[in-house]
Amino acid sequence: MHIDYTLSKGAFRLSVDIALPENGISVLFGPSGCGKTTLLRCIAGLEPTATGTLIVGAQTWQSHEINLPPHRRQIGFVFQDATLFNHLSVRNNLYYGWKRIAPALRHDLSPIIGLLGIGDLLNRKPYELSGGQMQRVGIARALAVSPQLLLLDEPLSSLDTAKKNEILQYIEKLRDIIHIPVLYVTHSMNEVVRLADYIVVLKNGVVCAQGKLSDVLTNIDSAIILGDEAGTVLTATVDKIDKRWNLASIRFNGGSVWIRDCGYLQGALVRIRILARDVSIASNYPSLTSIQNIFEGEVDSIGNDEHHSLSLVRIKVGASFILARLTRRALRQLEIVVGKKIWAQVKSAAIIE
Repeated sequence: MHIDYTLSKGAFRLSVDIALPENGISVLFGPSGCGKTTLLRCIAGLEPTATGTLIVGAQTWQSHEINLPPHRRQIGFVFQDATLFNHLSVRNNLYYGWKRIAPALRHDLSPIIGLLGIGDLLNRKPYELSGGQMQRVGIARALAVSPQLLLLDEPLSSLDTAKKNEILQYIEKLRDIIHIPVLYVTHSMNEVVRLADYIVVLKNGVVCAQGKLSDVLTNIDSAIILGDEAGTVLTATVDKIDKRWNLASIRFNGGSVWIRDCGYLQGALVRIRILARDVSIASNYPSLTSIQNIFEGEVDSIGNDEHHSLSLVRIKVGASFILARLTRRALRQLEIVVGKKIWAQVKSAAIIE
């Protein structure tokens, strides 16, 4: 999917040129006002003064010669608020758009209804639903029109933590079964590391970084943009459970890390997150330490951090990379340079859930 847009609105200017995967979840990440929602509106055809190119699959939806109106772009759009029709039941909300697409595009909505757990809500009106229920119905309604592209604009922003976690579980399930690109907007790094396959970092209307999640998070140049959230996300497998100490050994492409046992079954595929601030470096193997996760590695790159007293160090551990945040003083004292063999001490790691 190719997205190339330019738009000026007062003092703000959006200038974006990105290529996204044709499936999985691509996350637009950045602070409020950076242009995330504006870009979604351009893609949906809701910004008439936006110029550029939009290619989805083999179809061109916008170019110098073509500009499909919003109703001809096969898009499912989920807003911050579900924006359901209050006078219609949940069932009729779902079928409102379904009835307006070509018969050849219609599909049985039962699987979506079951997956999102809204079967017992079909006869209710929107005002009888909780915020989380409304967002699940909103997602189902967006998928009911057989979209070629699903846009989610901060769908969790109005929900409390418990409801956010509930909706995230449903979105994770959708990621595994729908074979269309999903573009998800958020300013929450917790949502990014849980959902993203691909990430685009926006700042002041321009792209600061883009790529596979693990590549962007461990890139020294983009990590500084993430500030205190800089770190590593690793895809890993639950290797074994230590019932005596209530710990789980999680194996990644570079070693194993011990974390508290969260009840995952042996063999389960998980994502683990290691923040740069939770990683320290030793020149020699630390034999007497309370830290349980120690990895031999090699310094791959070194970069400046957001504060002049700090540096970011990217460490190659097996086929994976881990970030560490050190003071420049420690960097000098330990004589840390690119290529040096070191020991990375991971003070904390957690399964993303």
